[in-house]
Amino acid sequence: MRSGVWQSAPGWAHPRRVHHELPAATTTADGARRGAAARRVLPAAALTVLLGLCGAVILALVHEQTGSHGFLVGLSLALVPVPLLLAGFRWLDRAAPTPLRNLLFAFGWGACAATLVAITVNGFATEWLASSVLPRAPDRADTLGTTVVAPVVEETAKAGAVLLLYLHRPRDFGGLLSGVVTAGITATGFAFTENILYLGRAFGEDLAFGQTGLESTTLDTFVQRVVLGPLAHPLFTVLVGLGFGAAALAARHRRVLRTALPLLGLVAAVLLHAVWNGAASRDMDVFLTVYGAFMAPVLGVVAAVALWARRRVLRTVRATLPRYAAAGWLADPEPHALGCLRARALARDLARRGGGRRAARAVAEYHRAATSLALLRARAERGAPPPGFPDHERALLHTLWHRRPVASPPTASAARAAVRPRGAHGAGGQAYQR
Repeated sequence: MRSGVWQSAPGWAHPRRVHHELPAATTTADGARRGAAARRVLPAAALTVLLGLCGAVILALVHEQTGSHGFLVGLSLALVPVPLLLAGFRWLDRAAPTPLRNLLFAFGWGACAATLVAITVNGFATEWLASSVLPRAPDRADTLGTTVVAPVVEETAKAGAVLLLYLHRPRDFGGLLSGVVTAGITATGFAFTENILYLGRAFGEDLAFGQTGLESTTLDTFVQRVVLGPLAHPLFTVLVGLGFGAAALAARHRRVLRTALPLLGLVAAVLLHAVWNGAASRDMDVFLTVYGAFMAPVLGVVAAVALWARRRVLRTVRATLPRYAAAGWLADPEPHALGCLRARALARDLARRGGGRRAARAVAEYHRAATSLALLRARAERGAPPPGFPDHERALLHTLWHRRPVASPPTASAARAAVRPRGAHGAGGQAYQR
């Protein structure tokens, strides 16, 4: 039998009977959170400085290789797909919102740290191959650098962001969806910087050789990297994210599996990246054949998995939160609203109309806390609780308790509004509009 809420959080399971104890518990929890926050300030500041330094160095390197005009053209063209990609991953993330600081870190790591590692290591490795291993075949050295060295280096560098969040933010890394979103945003940052470099170089070549219009290298590069391949890097790295996401869901005692899954994801990402680079280095007919026959189907499968993971999160919320409702932490209709994105949006709208932006923010915080609570509880019941699960559960319950007076009424109202009879479909009971 699955354990109930009260078994992992004694004294917090029945708020109606113990609400008079909350102030003391709140003081203790607040003190613990302040201490933990203080301990995180220095590492976070150091990481911010490190990413800033990486950004400054990569900016200088890209500018050196493209020139001022090439840099500006590359920057303008590389920006085109970024808002769409970020919007897509944020849309996926709505089911279980990732803290903004994690997303900013992921994008910054991809755009700054990972690209700096990739440019530096790829350059040294290709030069070493050309000078020491294949001195009589420099073209072959370039091919090996593109199809072997670059995929390994770049996917490993991008995976660093996912690994750090998996290890140091395990409470926020709840499963497959977390892996997809984190990896995708990391890769979006990486592709952004890389596109500036490639497009800027192409523009410089066009200036040097007087190429314009349909014959320009800039247009070819833009079509290949921005029109046909904006999802290439996210696709590769999402495979790594799926590996880490699956590892987060695995029972803690299955250490071999938890280690093997991210490595399998990394290997898959490297192989797919190698296929892409190999096709891109050939003529356009070969590239389009590989794109249509192999890359597009893989993209479709990965997209289907991501959508399934998103729906799974909502199902988990609906299935898990009724236990907290039975213990008195939520009103009975609320679990259904919290597992329905339409109802969540309606609840925020009701709160905004009744209490302004502050009320809407309180509802959003309430929903995030409840969603995190459900996902953490589900992981614990599968034998994969993150470190410090009981304390974090109490902290989330504390958030629910203090947001409840403002957030619970519109959430319950939204739940009732989102329920419709199944009569139109010839079945009894009720259905929830998602």
